[in-house]
Amino acid sequence: MAGAFTHMELYSKNVKQVKSFYRAMFQWKLKDIPAMEYTMITAGNGIGGGLARTQKAKDPSHWVPYVAVVNVDASVKKAKKLGAKVLMPAMDVAGPNIRICIIADPAGAPCGLLQSL
Repeated sequence: MAGAFTHMELYSKNVKQVKSFYRAMFQWKLKDIPAMEYTMITAGNGIGGGLARTQKAKDPSHWVPYVAVVNVDASVKKAKKLGAKVLMPAMDVAGPNIRICIIADPAGAPCGLLQSL
């Protein structure tokens, strides 16, 4: 459903440590995808997510919520007109067959856009 939160990603400086924490804290199921250096998160009946290392050493650990959209590219154009900035350009992800992008709203908060292909 377009406009609904659909996925959560945690970018962390210490992936091993947070995997251990969330597995013990919430009994989340974690599945590593070595080729992508990524871990899929299954969180009970809630929305799923993923875990990856922060992209830059200076970046703090942080969560990024993803919102379902019908068309990522059209949504990026609209977001930019509304004052958003693109933090991660749109890209296709073959495994789950999706197209994603991360924007920052006008106040600077990150928000992912996710289109099922």
